[in-house]
Amino acid sequence: MTLREAKKGQEYTILRIETDDEELNAFLFSLGCYSGEKITVITHRRSSCTVSIKDGRYNIDKQLAEAILVEE
Repeated sequence: MTLREAKKGQEYTILRIETDDEELNAFLFSLGCYSGEKITVITHRRSSCTVSIKDGRYNIDKQLAEAILVEE
């Protein structure tokens, strides 16, 4: 499932990130957003969502949330 479909407050494991943009991949990696890492959705909004990765909270847009595939 994508991060956009994930339930609020539940911890997931990132399976992969589906993007061809190397700069975006490098940015996400610097945030700690990569395969095998734990991620939690804090809140969903119409055009974005807030997530917790490691000790940080980040606001990501819905297109990026749809590119992040997770599993329970």
